[in-house]
Amino acid sequence: MTLTVFWGLMIPFAGTALGAACVFLMKRALGDRVQRALIGFASGVMTAASVWSLLIPAIEQAAGWGAWSFVPAAVGFWCGVGFLLLLDRGIPHLHMNAERAEGPRSRLQKTTMLVLAVVLHNIPEGMAVGVVFAGWLSGAGGVSLAAAMTLAVGIVIQNFPEGAIISMPLRAEGVGRPKSFFYGVLSGAVEPLAALLPIAAAGAASAVLPYLLSFAAGAMLYVVVEELIPEMSAGAHSNVGTVFYAAGFTLMMALDVALG
Repeated sequence: MTLTVFWGLMIPFAGTALGAACVFLMKRALGDRVQRALIGFASGVMTAASVWSLLIPAIEQAAGWGAWSFVPAAVGFWCGVGFLLLLDRGIPHLHMNAERAEGPRSRLQKTTMLVLAVVLHNIPEGMAVGVVFAGWLSGAGGVSLAAAMTLAVGIVIQNFPEGAIISMPLRAEGVGRPKSFFYGVLSGAVEPLAALLPIAAAGAASAVLPYLLSFAAGAMLYVVVEELIPEMSAGAHSNVGTVFYAAGFTLMMALDVALG
């Protein structure tokens, strides 16, 4: 069981590493349309995962509350939003194609702040995978291994383009291929670490599981709305990002319903 959880947590990280490895295979930077398509796809996957893999199970696990079964989901959701808001305000970072860094003033290099921006939205992804595996381990709420693995596969699908999105632009700015790959991998290394937190919390008290599920959902949707959707829709060709958002949403929804 422990080995199963280990590999389940490492699957999303592997997706980021494989995406970052594109820097060794591709000579040119990703085009604007390609970047919008990849960001849109990742946004759709994260949105669908937040609903079907996290919020709906959170509400189902609080079914004993009757008409108030939405309360744990709502409380956890807002805690997740608030947590990401604090990180967003407290950590200096620079979004791709942005001119100004966000967060407190810092003398960090541009490359470092680009990586930190990706790290910020990898934290809720790691927590999402961890909390679903925590549900499976605890046996609470009927969370199955198939459902946990489905979410892990969904995250790895959207992590692959994310790895490329961080490593390829770094290479285009003159950073060496090995170093660009390293930064891409480093941005995803936070996911398995973040996954351990909800596993530990749910192990201490399974009653907090609905709150943890919705917490991860709120954190992921904060990233989608605050960062990814603006990046995919700004400027020309915004319809490309929208179409791939719908494709990512549909794929994750189908995986969760068919396999979960």
